[in-house]
This record gives sequence, C-alpha cells and structure tokens, in this order.
Amino acid sequence: MRKLPNMVKRGKTYTYRRKVNGRSCRVALGTDYEEACRRLRSLKTDVTPLGSHVSVEEVSRRWLSSYIPTARREADHGLAAQRVRDYLVRHLGHRMLRKLSREHIREYATWLGRQGLSPQSVKHILSDLRCLLNWCEESVLIERSPFPSRVMPRIQERPPDRLSDLEVEALAPLIEPYGFICRLLLGTGLRWSEATRAQASDLRNCCLLVHQTKSGKIRTVPVPDDLLVELQQRVGLFLPIRDADGFARQVIKRTGIEGFHAHQLRHTFACRWLEAGGSLSALQAILGHSSVVTTQRYGRLSDALVMAEAARIQGQRVTSGVTPVLRQTG
Repeated sequence: MRKLPNMVKRGKTYTYRRKVNGRSCRVALGTDYEEACRRLRSLKTDVTPLGSHVSVEEVSRRWLSSYIPTARREADHGLAAQRVRDYLVRHLGHRMLRKLSREHIREYATWLGRQGLSPQSVKHILSDLRCLLNWCEESVLIERSPFPSRVMPRIQERPPDRLSDLEVEALAPLIEPYGFICRLLLGTGLRWSEATRAQASDLRNCCLLVHQTKSGKIRTVPVPDDLLVELQQRVGLFLPIRDADGFARQVIKRTGIEGFHAHQLRHTFACRWLEAGGSLSALQAILGHSSVVTTQRYGRLSDALVMAEAARIQGQRVTSGVTPVLRQTG
C-alpha cells in the first residue's frame, strides 16, 4: 500500500494536517500504517464534522489505543485505562463529545471529590481528562477543549516521608538480605525498581551506573566507600528480593517502624544529602529528577538542623556586636 499524500510519521504515530476554522491542526491517525491510511481516506471523504456523533466513552477508547501507547510508559497504560473505566465513563461516558461543556467538567470534578479519593488522585484523573480533550482538539474532533481553568484541587504540600535518625539506627542490625537492602537504598537513593535491576557489572570505579530508569536516561550515582567495599564483594544482581511490599512487611516486623515502606529510604537519602551540605542541583542529578521542583519535595532540612543554624547565625551577630533591635510595644 503506497503512502498517501499529506500523511507524515511523528515518532510512532502517523498524522495528517488539516485546517479547521482557519487554524492548522494535526490529526492523529494511529500507529498502524494500514489503519492510518483508511482513517485518512475517511477524513478526506467525510463531509460531516468528525466528532458530531461521538460519545466521550467512544473517544476515550480511541485515546487509549492511539495516544497512550505512544506517549506514556508501558507501565502506565493500565492505570490510564483504569481511570477511564472507573471514573470518566461512569460519569461522562454517555455525553456527546461536542456537547461537553465546562460546567459538565466542573460537576465531574465535584463528583470525584465525593468518591473518597485523595486530592492528588483527583488531580491525576482530571489531568487525564485534560490530556484527552487536548488530543481531541489536535485530532479535530472538537474545535476547542472545554476544560475549564481553576478546576484542579489544591494540593497541600507535605513534608518528605523520611526516617528519623533513631529509625535509621534500628535498620542497622537487620539480618540479611534486609540490612543490605536498607544500606544500599540509604547510600544511593535508588528507586526500588532501579535497585532490583542493579548488579555488580554496573559498578564503575566508585560509582553505580543506573539504567532502565523512570526517565529513560542513564545516570551515574556515587557510592559511599563503606558501601562500595560491600558491593565489590557481590556478583550478579544485588537484590535477591523483588517484592517491595514483602520487604517492607519484614522490616516492620523486625524493627517495629510503623508505616515503613521502601521509598522512605530514598526520601531519607535526599534529606541527609542536603543536611550534609550537598547542593540541590547535584541531588537532582543523583535522584534522576527532570525538574528541581520534584527534588525540593524529596529533600528538606530537618527542623532541628534549621534551629541549630538559626542559633549559630544569631550567635555570630551577638559576638560581632550586632544585636537585633526589638520593637517595643505599648
């Protein structure tokens, strides 16, 4: 089958450019070549608007089969489908796409808030709907996305989910392999998925080469000297355990640390790095974050360290003869 004019391939997806109301838009035709040709022919022969009689449920299925496989990691495909099935289709699936209004979406956001979901979960579900409607606009299924502004829930910032110094000390006497896993994650800040793939052949001098990361980029993580000696004595994969929940249950059982989970070790690494005077930019590179804003959420100085630093600064002012002027009140 020969390639049709005006059809181009962007990444894995075939697209077609057309004008709607004087604006140039790209129409996604899917990843399969023959199906893309059939869709393009139907677009050129169809005289009615493409989205005139399409429901939200039908277009969400197209979005899941056309956009999601090319734009998101494979591990996230099932999550997107679950959000569509359990929430979007239940509340908005019966509505016609072209009749979907801002008020319908506000009602959807209110309904989500009554489902017992956390504000973070509501934000993720609404973000999927916004992505879906933007894709519909690009595909010329609608002229403009009706997603309203100021509909996203406000997320209260939470402190890093770190372990205290006493809790870290409680991890030290754990039997193998639990003690070693804690030392590895505390010493490198690796994600659990990254740690399960790490092996002896990834060691490079005093660093660990981390591949198959969440961002898809290879990064180099420095390894503390004491941990490096321990890693050099091992062969093959470092982690004999693949189940993070099972690992956490064993740690809770043996230490009594309530609510422990493996990702706390990554947060603890980040906080300790900053408390030791490490830079935020270096921490971002070690953790593999694409945005420094994410790194700031992971690492914070402890309250005790902040108070000690404040006392040190105030002490310097007093010894240098500079004392703070207190405003007298009547």
